[in-house]
Amino acid sequence: MPDKPDNKTPDSKQGISRRGFLSSVSAGAVVAVSLKGAPDAPAQEIEAVGQTVTIDLLVNGSNRKVLVEPRWSLAYVLREVLGLTGSKIGCERGECGACTVLIDGKPRYSCLTLAVEAEGRTITTVEGLLEGEKLGSVQQAFVEEDAFQCGFCTPGQIMAVEGLLRSNPNPTMDQIRIGVSGNLCRCGTYKHIFNAAAKASELRKQKGSV
Repeated sequence: MPDKPDNKTPDSKQGISRRGFLSSVSAGAVVAVSLKGAPDAPAQEIEAVGQTVTIDLLVNGSNRKVLVEPRWSLAYVLREVLGLTGSKIGCERGECGACTVLIDGKPRYSCLTLAVEAEGRTITTVEGLLEGEKLGSVQQAFVEEDAFQCGFCTPGQIMAVEGLLRSNPNPTMDQIRIGVSGNLCRCGTYKHIFNAAAKASELRKQKGSV
């Protein structure tokens, strides 16, 4: 008489034993509980937005004491705090040049300059180029050479030319092109802008400004 078949299937034929499966599940649960009970890492302190500092800015020959947030750009402070809206805000990432001002006589993008960085420096905006009630030489040259259309980029273009002429009173046309290459004109009046820069150089010579 044949032996009665055994209803128990060997664990080895199932790939993984029931005992092994239960053991692995139990081990995973222990690890999960251990991790859950671990103390959280200490949270880093976050400075509150809105904290302000007082800085002294020398703008167009006048000392201005202003309350600013350390994150504010010079462009924002000039326009929104001091009311000098000649400098325009375009791209706000240093590509268009509409916000160009002079810092210690050199053209700088005010959108990429923090106001706190400019403390103790000499800042000149397009408003500061006026000679009393008259236009400055670069401003006058832009008018005479019709070097603008919509006019949005014009303040930045004027400041770029002003900075160029302060460092190089007699630039060649190639030097003028390089000098204003960081300022974009979406209207495409570059030829007029170049001519205005050359004209401004001549006007300064006539006035004895060189």
